[in-house]
Amino acid sequence: TVRHGDGGLLNMEGALVARDKVGIQDFVLLDETTETAFMENLKKRFDKDLIYTYIGALVVSVNPYKDLDIYNSNQMDLYMGVNFFELPPHIFALADTVYHAMMLELNNHFILISGESGAGKTEASKKILQYYAACSPETDLLTSVRDKMLMSNPVLEAFGNAKTLKNDNSSRFGKYMDIQFNKALGGHILNYLLEKSRVVHQNHGERNFHIFYQLVEGGEEDLLHQLGLERDCLYYNYLTQGECAIMSSINDKNDWKTVKNALKVIEVSESDRTDLFGVVASVLHLGNVEFDPDSRGNASLDNNTELRWVSTVSPRTSRSICLVLSPFNIDHAIYVRDALAKAMYGRTFTWLVRQINESMENKDDTMKMVIGLLDIYGFEVFYVNSFEQFCINYCNEKLQQLFIQLTLKSEQEEYEAEGIEWEAVQFFNNKIICDLVEERHRGIISILDEECLRPGDATDLTFLERLEEKMGDHPHFVTHRLADITTRKTLDRGDFRLLHYAGEVTYCVVGKRDRHTQHTERLMGQSKNAIVREVFCNADADSRRRPETVATQFKSSLLKLTESLLAKDAWYVRCLKSNESKKPGVLDEALVRHQVKYLGLMEHLRVRRAGFAYRRRYEVFLQRYKALCPATWPHWLGLPMDGVQVLVQHLGYMPYEYKMGRTKIFIRHPKTLYATEDAFERCSNACCLLRTKAFQMDVAWKAAQARKEVERRDWAVKVIKKFINGFINRGDARSTDNSEYLAFVRQSYLNRLKLKLPQTVLDKTTWLTPPSVCQEASELLRKVYYRLMVRKYVRGISQQKKGQLQMKVVTSAIFKGKKDSYPQSITRSFLDTRIGEADINPKVLQMIRNERVKYSVPVVKYDRKGFKPRPRQILLTTSAAYLVEEAKIKQRVLYTSLKGISVSNLTDDIVVLHITCEDAKQKGDLVFQCDHLFEFLTKLSIHYRVSVINVLLNRFALLRSITIEIQSGKQGAVDFTTGPEPLVYKDKNGHLMVVRHPPPHTPYPLKSG
Repeated sequence: TVRHGDGGLLNMEGALVARDKVGIQDFVLLDETTETAFMENLKKRFDKDLIYTYIGALVVSVNPYKDLDIYNSNQMDLYMGVNFFELPPHIFALADTVYHAMMLELNNHFILISGESGAGKTEASKKILQYYAACSPETDLLTSVRDKMLMSNPVLEAFGNAKTLKNDNSSRFGKYMDIQFNKALGGHILNYLLEKSRVVHQNHGERNFHIFYQLVEGGEEDLLHQLGLERDCLYYNYLTQGECAIMSSINDKNDWKTVKNALKVIEVSESDRTDLFGVVASVLHLGNVEFDPDSRGNASLDNNTELRWVSTVSPRTSRSICLVLSPFNIDHAIYVRDALAKAMYGRTFTWLVRQINESMENKDDTMKMVIGLLDIYGFEVFYVNSFEQFCINYCNEKLQQLFIQLTLKSEQEEYEAEGIEWEAVQFFNNKIICDLVEERHRGIISILDEECLRPGDATDLTFLERLEEKMGDHPHFVTHRLADITTRKTLDRGDFRLLHYAGEVTYCVVGKRDRHTQHTERLMGQSKNAIVREVFCNADADSRRRPETVATQFKSSLLKLTESLLAKDAWYVRCLKSNESKKPGVLDEALVRHQVKYLGLMEHLRVRRAGFAYRRRYEVFLQRYKALCPATWPHWLGLPMDGVQVLVQHLGYMPYEYKMGRTKIFIRHPKTLYATEDAFERCSNACCLLRTKAFQMDVAWKAAQARKEVERRDWAVKVIKKFINGFINRGDARSTDNSEYLAFVRQSYLNRLKLKLPQTVLDKTTWLTPPSVCQEASELLRKVYYRLMVRKYVRGISQQKKGQLQMKVVTSAIFKGKKDSYPQSITRSFLDTRIGEADINPKVLQMIRNERVKYSVPVVKYDRKGFKPRPRQILLTTSAAYLVEEAKIKQRVLYTSLKGISVSNLTDDIVVLHITCEDAKQKGDLVFQCDHLFEFLTKLSIHYRVSVINVLLNRFALLRSITIEIQSGKQGAVDFTTGPEPLVYKDKNGHLMVVRHPPPHTPYPLKSG
């Protein structure tokens, strides 16, 4: 029970099953860590096709022997980027978690997949590989590498898998694959201890490797003829010993097509494929080689048809056999023949793995992170256990040692990192068994090496005697001679028994020594088959060195593997076989219990449960359970650790039930967590009820809104129909069909016109073009609108501005389009006068006192003789214009005596007043420069009715000229031209030359020579 904050007790029962509802998803959360509780939970989930269960981060997988729809692309998408415990247990969850841990921590990881034959190890490995292939980005290079990685499986299965009593597709070799990640994708495979004895011998109900049957049953006729093979598996001795060459559950023909296509994908060349099939055929022919005794009882190979085919497929092989077999008897000859077949096949398999590695190699030189997949044989116990079972079980001992070591290490490191006191865990340390097998000079492998290589008459039984001498007092080793009377009855004289961590296994020493293989292999390096020559070429080079036995080679490779794995972070998949008969939905409890024992699952569970069964980061725990405490719901604003402390105190956790780490909360007993989860479910149910009511209200509200929307749409349909009818009949006279449409058109036009009315009186272009139905109204509106703007503009004009505009109109009438400097004068305001009375000499004012000065302006007057510039003033009175020099009136020009006024069309300010000259004494025309030319002439034109103003319009002549009358009967001229600098001077021809800048975009005129 959990005590609630109000003091009441919540009756909490059940288990933490919120996400799955079937059993417990994580064995760590079991109430009791007993084997019985473990098996009950496993069976409960298996019965509902839930084949995956966790022990912490370890995945337990039970083979269902049927297809489950849990591996499709939707499932892959579901588990991508999701927290490991967020969804029900799945192998995709483990694959995704490992990948993201690698990317986050930038270190290497490996996944150890273990279990006995038929438990589903290979399928688990393939599912993980498929998941990583699906997660990789889509590029041509990555797609190619991904396809090679996936297609390596059918090739390796064809050459390394076989039907056994327990499994139709049993892996008969150990495989470690590094999946390389960086900018590109890549892979690398290491293979361990291929079961080569299967090539020459199979137990009843078992088959040889798949490739032999695939070649015979599915190979093309031309290929079989070339290799000398018959399309009959029963014809070959190596394929019939198990008496099950043809299996209805295995389609060798289809598998042959898959393998041939896969070899192309992984880029095995055509010549290598031919040599590869040649090796397979040679092994089959070798199995049919028969021996006859000669006169001395030795084996003879004369007239052997199969041997000739071996020579055809792999030239020089027959010569090698002849050299090796002489002078053996028939039994020894058969033994060496089989040894040669095993050596050829075993080394070819290693060559094939190397070819796959070269094809999948990630050639990027940058640092690569890897995820290793270790698909290794499980612990095996048969009626007769041979050398292969000894190596397999030794491998499992080493991996179990590594497993416990890494598990304890990771647990202890987590406790130390969180500041939680570590409690020692009792477990079986199998180092004593590993040392029994591998210890230098004293271990079983070292003694086997010595017996295989020492001279003299060494036999299998002498090897057993040496074992008894060296380790007779070892508690985990017993033989027939060393056993007590009871145990001796269960042991033959050629057996020894080891007490492994998973139980006792009896091994037969017969056949563990192999002294002839090395001699046979040295003769194969001269074969004309490229693969055979390559794989045996090192035999001669190493002939002087002491050859290593298979056991030593396996021991070395296993030590390298464990060193590599120790440098990576470990993850585990434990595969269980549900029953021996491969029936779907059947769980053999005795069989599964045995596997649980030797896979060490209970020990792992006890290690994981040591001290505290459950631990979660504060953020995750608070996010899930914050609704149980008013202080943390709906949002906790402080640190997550403080929020969790407040939450557990509110829930009534006792101090011994939990510990607070640095980043996680540790809960000791599952029942504490169950109670919390049940409280959460009760709270969730209450929330669900409220959500249901809210949902019903929301549904009612949405229904009302939907009805309104339907009504609105019905109205919209009617309007649209009327609109369409009106559009169709828009050219007809007004009627019920088009009246609303025409009204809409008029309204739309008026609304658009309102937003885009002209802003000035001068804007004559922005008035919107009206539709035909509005043309008349638009024209009336346009006239009214412009009259309104004109009226507003006129009413807003002052008297002063009105006078300015009137003068500007006169100026425009005279000069617009005629004089180049006119556009620049438009914006300049005209003044009443340019010289105030205070600036005019009083004597001059006294002399013209009878005339009122209307306008005055300073000018530069040019003399009639020599055209020297003189600063002067011009005063305009009511009757005359006066040219004044300080206190003197230099010339009085009556308006009535003016014949006209001339200016050029350039940008100069020269003015010529043409005056009537009646006698020689009277002064002639007046030439002066006025900076306010337009203002002066406009005043003169308006106030004094002087309208004869001539503008010289010969725009394109090189030289423009105004004729002046210097005095009666004597003429001169003022010439105008353009140039880079403004100048006024007397030219050589006696004329006044005026040079001014050209108007914009006008080139300078060329000067004459």
